[in-house]
Order: sequence, then structure tokens, then C-alpha cells
Amino acid sequence: MSTSPLLAPHVNSPDSAAAEFDGSSQAVKAQQRLRELILAGQLPGGTRIAELALVERLGMSRTPIRAALMRLGEEGLLQTLPGGGYAVRTFSEREVADAIALRGTLEGLAARWAAERGVSAALMQEADACLDQIDTLLQPGTLDDDHFSGYVRLNARFHRLLAEMADSALLAREIERASGLPFASPSGFVGVQAHTPDARDMLVVAQHQHRQVLQAIAQRESGRAESLMREHSRIARHHLGLALQNPQPSVTPGVQLIRNRS
Repeated sequence: MSTSPLLAPHVNSPDSAAAEFDGSSQAVKAQQRLRELILAGQLPGGTRIAELALVERLGMSRTPIRAALMRLGEEGLLQTLPGGGYAVRTFSEREVADAIALRGTLEGLAARWAAERGVSAALMQEADACLDQIDTLLQPGTLDDDHFSGYVRLNARFHRLLAEMADSALLAREIERASGLPFASPSGFVGVQAHTPDARDMLVVAQHQHRQVLQAIAQRESGRAESLMREHSRIARHHLGLALQNPQPSVTPGVQLIRNRS
């Protein structure tokens, strides 16, 4: 009689746990590497993904690659084909804009709930310190690539803290899910403006909005906090337009997957 894997006596053994961890680790590595290939344009939009070809290309077994394909399908970078398998997706400008708007709506709700429910002093101080670091980063009159990289890191941190302020695990998960949609993250298009004349000015505007949102939350102004956060997402929409005017995969990985027709 066969034994169910869930009832197998070795499931909780150290060796089994180590094997499971290794398998999960390999799947994450496969997912990261496959995402890189797609965003770098090495697997163009419409390309059918062959498991066996990836086994050879990535030097991994089929199990982690299959898990990676499923995960990227859930993220939206791959589409499931009717006959089985996956292909690299392309996106209309409207789809990307909708994803950005969805994140902005959810983050607006997070700001509203944070203002209504109140936020601990420790969490407010952490968010304020994060913004202080961004202020320091933006002090020079001109910014180089290191400044932009630093901004992306700190901006992502502030947005994570904002999601935490809502005190809702459900909403935090939905924000994370929305931010994981292709091109919808808070810093998804920051690199587009890195070498434009008004590069620093745009980041200063975004930072001012960060400060205003945090102030509205502290003053328990829920409606203002929500509207400010929704307005904040429009900066990413502006950057999407810039990316489509001058597509540069080295600046915005994956931009070649966006069709500039809605």
C-alpha cells in the first residue's frame, strides 16, 4: 500500500527538512534568474517557454524551474497557454497604468486606516527617520546613479512602513501583491528620469508628498491622507509616459514588454 506524503514518517526528519529548504531555495533562484532573462529582453514578449531548454540554460532540475514558472505566471510576467506551458507576456500601456492606479488606491486606503486607527510612536519615528535619510540624499543640486539607487531603496522602505501603519495583515498582503504586478512597484519607473533635466525636482515633489502623508496620518486626517497617497501614485503614471517616449531597458528593465498603444 502506498503511503501519503503527508503521513510519511520521514517528513519531519532533519534530512527531509533540509531537502525541502534546498528545493525552495532553488525555486527562488530559478524565479529570480528567469525574471532577469525576461526583463533583460533575452526572452522577448510572446516567446514560448520550454522547460527543458531552461534546465540546460539555468543548470537546474525541472522541479524548481516548474515552480518558478508557476510563480511568474501568478505575478503576471508569463501567461498560460491553452495547450499547456507558458509564454512571456506583453502589456498595454493601459494595463500598466491600471496596475499603478490599483496600488495607489490600496496605499490610499492604508493611509486612511493609519490615520483612523492611530500609529505607534515607534513606527512614526521609523518612518520619519526614513524620510530624513531621503532628505539627506536629495540635498545635492545634481544626483548621480548612486543617489537614485539609494532613493529606490529608501522609497521602498517608506512604502512598506506605510502598509504596516494600517495595522491590517490583509491589506498589507494586497498591497504587496499589487506592487508585485509588473512595473507597479513604488519605484518601478524612478530610473526613467535619472538623466533628465528635472530629475531631482521630481524626487523632491515625491518626497514632499511623503512628508504631507505622514503629517496627515499623525494629525488623524484620514481623508487628506488617503487623497495625498492616491495623488502620489500619479508620479509613477507620469514616469510610465516618459519610459514609453524613450524606451531604455538598461534604465527600466522590461520596458520592451510594454506596448505603447492602450
